[in-house]
Amino acid sequence: MTPALLPAADATGAQRLDVRVRRAGAVTDSQDWLADEVPVALIFNGISHAVMLATPLDLEDFALGFGLTEGLLERADELYGIDVVPDPAGMRIEMEVSGACFARLKDRRRSMAGRTGCGLCGTESLEQVEPPLRALAPIATPLSPPAIAAALRAMPSHQALQQRTGATHAAAWCLLEGQVRLVREDVGRHNALDKLVGAMVGSGVDARDGFCCITSRASVEMVRKAVAAGITALVAVSAPTSRAVGTARRAGLALAGFARHDDLVLYSNADRFQPG
Repeated sequence: MTPALLPAADATGAQRLDVRVRRAGAVTDSQDWLADEVPVALIFNGISHAVMLATPLDLEDFALGFGLTEGLLERADELYGIDVVPDPAGMRIEMEVSGACFARLKDRRRSMAGRTGCGLCGTESLEQVEPPLRALAPIATPLSPPAIAAALRAMPSHQALQQRTGATHAAAWCLLEGQVRLVREDVGRHNALDKLVGAMVGSGVDARDGFCCITSRASVEMVRKAVAAGITALVAVSAPTSRAVGTARRAGLALAGFARHDDLVLYSNADRFQPG
């Protein structure tokens, strides 16, 4: 059998592929859904700033969220327009931005192809690793572990692409009572969070009124993006890194990891989480 791509709706973010499956000694021909992963160029006023490998869904959210969490946009209204343009090599997101945003981009311009992996590819000096981060304003709103558990239980039903392919991360915005309000998916965990931030801003969400759940580890870049977006609590299903915890503590971000069922490990601002 020669594998061949079969027609599939681009809007699903996945394609079907003929495969041969071996299970329990039996071999059968079947089809499998694979998540799309394409180069996406982020272009500001005609200048290509970054090329990311991403799932080509919710790209308008991605553009806005990336601009905000990377500090290129200080406010959403600095982004005047977005055009998503198919390209033979992938996708182009062409953005019209304010002069102030464009000046920031030119000051910091560097190649960041491949950021999905380590978060530092293309960084030219140690000073660029962790630029200054504005600390979050103190917030005393308690976070209920049962509400977090309820959100984690509900998340899979909002992850259509993950259910189909088993290959994507998700970032979810959840209300304090545990309801999942917004979810964005991507093959890259950073991209999923950027998409969520863009969706939150576009929906008028107040980042102080809930918490964010991610289906990945909490790297320092995930922490920094959350803080840049004004998110005050980040809950990860896997572990954080030591640098992520240190950054969360300095910034005043409530950070929890190993969030599974009713269990949590509290790494930063533990007093913000209710005892039970």
